[in-house]
Amino acid sequence: MSIPNLESLEPPKVGVTLQALRQSQGLSLDELSRRAGVSKSMLSQIERNQANPTVAVVWRLANALRVEMSELLGGERIAAPAIEKVAAHAIPGMSSPDGLCQLRILGPIDLAGQFEWYQLTVQPGGVLESAAHEPGSREHLSVLSGSLEISAGGSVQVLMPGETARYAVDGPHAIRNKAKPDGEPAIALLVVLHP
Repeated sequence: MSIPNLESLEPPKVGVTLQALRQSQGLSLDELSRRAGVSKSMLSQIERNQANPTVAVVWRLANALRVEMSELLGGERIAAPAIEKVAAHAIPGMSSPDGLCQLRILGPIDLAGQFEWYQLTVQPGGVLESAAHEPGSREHLSVLSGSLEISAGGSVQVLMPGETARYAVDGPHAIRNKAKPDGEPAIALLVVLHP
């Protein structure tokens, strides 16, 4: 059995696939850049096979294009198993710049921009402020532990464990943990519905 020479293996060239997917969805480089958080110049280099993206960039592009990473890498779609189990360490997450708010992305990437759900942890004093989403968007926030204050549409509500708030997010909105510094973090499930 021969072992391939790893130096002779080239990384996958995603340029042609990326360009075809982008064009089939009617997206400009500017729009895909905005959606994926990848610079327009980097996208252009990837499409011309002058740069190979990192796994993180491929993940962002697949998310923005609403396709599987394997499809973007030029592979075929793989049939989904009857039960897809995702290990805890494999669930992607994001944190606010101050580290006081953490979002674990529980929903599948292919539904991003339509239906998203997260586990939200907000440390005492933390606030998750958001700009307006597209008209008709709504959030559903269910507090599991601690308490959270929601402000949206000129109203403010405090949620305790077991309570849920549903509110329009086509304007600025915020979720705060107003507990004292030695208080407990608040944990909630956040669902975002896009029109």
